[in-house]
Amino acid sequence: MGIVVLGAVFVDIKGYPLSAYIPGGRNAGRIEQVHGGVSRNVVEDIANVELRPTFVSLVDDTGMGQDVINKLENHKVNTKYIQRVPDGMGTWLAIFDNDGDVHAAISKRPDTTPLTGLLKEKGDEIFADCDAIALELDLEKDTVKQVLHYAKKYNKKVFAAISNMSIAMERRDFLQQIDCFVCNQQEAGLLFSDDYGHLAPDEMCRVLAANVHSANIPSMVITMGGQGAVYARANGECGVVPAKKVDVIDTTGAGDAFFAGTTIGLTYGKTLAESCEIGSRLAASVICITENVCPRFRPLEFGLNIPVVD
Repeated sequence: MGIVVLGAVFVDIKGYPLSAYIPGGRNAGRIEQVHGGVSRNVVEDIANVELRPTFVSLVDDTGMGQDVINKLENHKVNTKYIQRVPDGMGTWLAIFDNDGDVHAAISKRPDTTPLTGLLKEKGDEIFADCDAIALELDLEKDTVKQVLHYAKKYNKKVFAAISNMSIAMERRDFLQQIDCFVCNQQEAGLLFSDDYGHLAPDEMCRVLAANVHSANIPSMVITMGGQGAVYARANGECGVVPAKKVDVIDTTGAGDAFFAGTTIGLTYGKTLAESCEIGSRLAASVICITENVCPRFRPLEFGLNIPVVD
């Protein structure tokens, strides 16, 4: 059944200045509206590596909601477990500066409560034969509990990302049940109640190794933008993965692609270091385009000998 991805769908509204961006001023530019959301991006990234993931999510009961489903189906994502409900999608509004970085953003999350009922009804069917689970940790608490229940029942690995760290901070105990948690440097600072903004990758690596050991988190990866990423396991294994050098067009979705690549690697037998390297390559492929997701790759490009199912 491939990797099962659970999370919310967003509509991203992105504004780009045509000339030098003036904070607080009027800026002529272009505005784009695209399908987004951490988990939606992740599932499309996985599909673009010619794998066949399953998406468990919600969309609006509108034409836009159907557009989301149609696009995912065109990428050969299994959309059987996407429910259409009123106000089922969130909205993310972002303004970019001239370096392709988000200058300001506001998001409205959808109510993902219906996913809990869906998992109670279809959980065995969804998880029994999957290869692994990729989870957005800031879903409803009962939904996360359901996912972890089925993961334990069927002995499935769970990988988690986050879009709202303030929610994850209230669920630190869940991190002990997740095989690998991926977040960025700022989010890690919130999680561990410290400021890591001044740390270089080798320093961040040592700090992370100590934190995951003391917090009993099986493994964790911190992305550091242009400085790459660091990883650590509770057993002391740790390392640094340099970032790929590319021209930055739009950083939206780079973290999601990194998480997707890391999940793919860990699901299909790669080490944590090798998996982060796959994540780094997918993230780099997103940064240099305006899309939220990576272009097409073949599994063999990442050393994955996985039969491709048409």
